[in-house]
Amino acid sequence: MKKLSLILVIALGLTQITKVQAQLTSVDCNTMGLTVNVSDTNIVDIYHPGHYLTSPQEYNVIDWEITDNQGNIIAQETIIDYHRFNFQPNIPLTDTLNVSAHLMNDSAFHQGSPVNCLIQDQLYWKEDYYSSGTLYGRWTFVNENVGVDQNGVLGIEDLIPSLIMDNRIYDVMGRELKVAPIGQMYIQNKKKHIKFKN
Repeated sequence: MKKLSLILVIALGLTQITKVQAQLTSVDCNTMGLTVNVSDTNIVDIYHPGHYLTSPQEYNVIDWEITDNQGNIIAQETIIDYHRFNFQPNIPLTDTLNVSAHLMNDSAFHQGSPVNCLIQDQLYWKEDYYSSGTLYGRWTFVNENVGVDQNGVLGIEDLIPSLIMDNRIYDVMGRELKVAPIGQMYIQNKKKHIKFKN
């Protein structure tokens, strides 16, 4: 009987430790910042640390959007379970690029809420000289901004006050959709969802 009691105590203790570990699956958004991994006049490769800082990693979804100063989309992609995004800027090197990276993971929690972290910044082409006198350049972040937790910035009702429990599907900007997008957050019946498979 003593052995059975000891086994039960150990099992309950391990269960509690596992629950605590499951809740510690991410860090504050304000500790995440983007880094230019590789750049040249015709390519930019950006690294997002949130993929390694948030688990389970296979449910990490990062919505990337790159625009010019007029709001024209230069590159846009939703990436699942990966930490980097590369694109070809195809703009004059004197222009600035606006970068938006929105990390979401409904299976990872930080301080009781699902991970919902938005980083926005700008890239510009910075030129300098090596000590040898040779000119070089690279895409560089203007502000080196960190992430902002979107949980509590706006509630679904604040964003779309007229939502009703009618099974309609909306994107996070409040636009009605015909079908649920795969790998992107959507809203249905006042709840946020991410669909991973058909």
